[in-house]
Amino acid sequence: MTTSMAFTSFSLNGVDAQKFLQGQVTLHVERLEENATRYTAICDLKGRIHFGLWLTKHSAESFSIVTTADQAEEFAKHIKKFGAFSKMKLEETGAVFPSLVGDETTFASEPTDVVAWEIQAIQAGQAYIDQAIEHVFQPQELRLHQREGVHYDKGCYLGQEVIARLWFKAKPKAWLHAIQGTGAAPTQGEQLNKGVQVVNSAAVENGYVALVVARPEALEELDVTVLALPEALNGDVARP
Repeated sequence: MTTSMAFTSFSLNGVDAQKFLQGQVTLHVERLEENATRYTAICDLKGRIHFGLWLTKHSAESFSIVTTADQAEEFAKHIKKFGAFSKMKLEETGAVFPSLVGDETTFASEPTDVVAWEIQAIQAGQAYIDQAIEHVFQPQELRLHQREGVHYDKGCYLGQEVIARLWFKAKPKAWLHAIQGTGAAPTQGEQLNKGVQVVNSAAVENGYVALVVARPEALEELDVTVLALPEALNGDVARP
C-alpha cells in the first residue's frame, strides 16, 4: 500500500521533443491531441513498464510529463541518457497534485486529497506505476491500450517487439481487475495467491480496494469482491 503518493512534473521542450517521445513511449505521440493528457509508459527491452507517465502535449515542441516522485530522478536520468543528442530540454517544474475528473486524472500545483484520489483511481481502473513495481507488468496486462496509452500501429519504441508480439500472436494469461477485500491493504507487487498480483491498493472503511493483475479463475479462490470497472475497461484485453 502507498500511504501518501507524491508526484513530480517536468517540461520537455524543443524541436526534437515529439520525435524523441515517439521513440520512447507506448502511445502514438504524433496523433495525441493538443492539451490532452494520457497515461502511457516507457518500457524496458522485455516489454515491461519501467516508467509510468501522464503525458500532456501542448505542441509538437512542448510537453508536460508527470511521474511519481519516487521515479522522478531515475526518469530524468533516462531522458538525459537517451535524449543526449536530441534538440530539447527536460526541466523539473515541481510537485503536483492529482484529481480525478470523469475517468481521467489531472494535476495542479494546489494540494488535493491524494488519498481520496488514489481510492477513486483504483475504482476507475487507473493503474499506475511507481518505483515499487517498475519492470513488473506489461502494458496490455494493465489494460493500458483500453486507456489509449498504447497504440499498436506506431513505429519502434523501447520494448515494442515484445509488446507487439504479445498483441498479435498471444493473449495475456492475467489482466487488470479491481477488487475489494477485508483486512489490511496488501502491498504493491504482493502475490495474493498464485495468479493474483497487486498493482495498487488503498485502505477504505472495513478493508481495502486494490487493482490486481489476475487470472480470472484465481480470483474466484479468494475471499474478495470483484468490482465493476468503467465500460471502456470491461472488454477483453486480447486483440479483437
